[in-house]
Amino acid sequence: MIITVTIPTYRRLPDLKRCLEALQNQTRPANQVLVIIRNTDTETWQFFETFDPNFLPLRTVKVKVPGVVAAMNAGLEVAQGDIIAFTDDDAAPHTDWLARIENHFLSDQRIGGVGGRDMIYYHGELWTTETKQVVGRLQWFGRLIGNHHIGVGAARDVDIFKGVNMSFRRNAIKALRFDERMRGTGAQVDFEVPFCLTLKRNGWKLIYDPNVVVNHYPAPRFDEDQRYQFNAVALTNAVHNETLALLEHLPRLQQIIFIIWATLVGTRKSPGLVQWLRFLPSQGSLAGQKWLASMQGRWQGWLTWQGSRIGSVVKSKP
Repeated sequence: MIITVTIPTYRRLPDLKRCLEALQNQTRPANQVLVIIRNTDTETWQFFETFDPNFLPLRTVKVKVPGVVAAMNAGLEVAQGDIIAFTDDDAAPHTDWLARIENHFLSDQRIGGVGGRDMIYYHGELWTTETKQVVGRLQWFGRLIGNHHIGVGAARDVDIFKGVNMSFRRNAIKALRFDERMRGTGAQVDFEVPFCLTLKRNGWKLIYDPNVVVNHYPAPRFDEDQRYQFNAVALTNAVHNETLALLEHLPRLQQIIFIIWATLVGTRKSPGLVQWLRFLPSQGSLAGQKWLASMQGRWQGWLTWQGSRIGSVVKSKP
């Protein structure tokens, strides 16, 4: 099979260099490597003026719109592979990454996507030794379970992937694009969710294999979403994206259950009323700020979803 690897990047030269070197060392080489670069990212454009690809089939692609969604879609427009794999510039795929991905796609024509584990490192040390069996699941009431970075066990069917380590069969996604309604000027949290759920709804299998591994060295972001630091705008955007994705794909009854659960309970990251009360003693006013940002995200996600529905009805009228 022909394999394309797509890497969105923005101002992370040491990380990008490490990623490209990891791709140079694959036991099963990529047939095409796309690096998607913002038109304003002069540092990265200058880097490629002197970078030696060392037989890596490398192509740079310019994108003018900020955000990972625009970068991913720009990659899809020029990707030539039967398999289109995605990773981040701050990741380094293991040497057998592409070989294992290809083997899965060859084993079953019903497989539309393959994802794997991202082992997170900080300052040279593995972030956690915790492990989980439940990975990449959407629960019936609307809670998303990630755990892609700590998944163990056999390869299995899942509902969602993590963008740092995912790949798709071209025939499964030829009519799909990543949702441009996702908010955020950089990371656009949960952009993978509607894409993966659409594939599932279309009858394709999504396989998570903990042995399909990239090392992930989370690098600074150049937007409002700074890792592990509270930012009201970033949280509102993330909750908006999650809410929109789930309302778009859940059946009517589950939509209602999801909204009730998300508003009354929620999660540690996206608190509803119960989670706000839970963390109020330890976090004080910060708990209230998170709750308010979360509720704004829910409301804005619902408005975007409703607006899209109305727009679809208007377009369908003769």
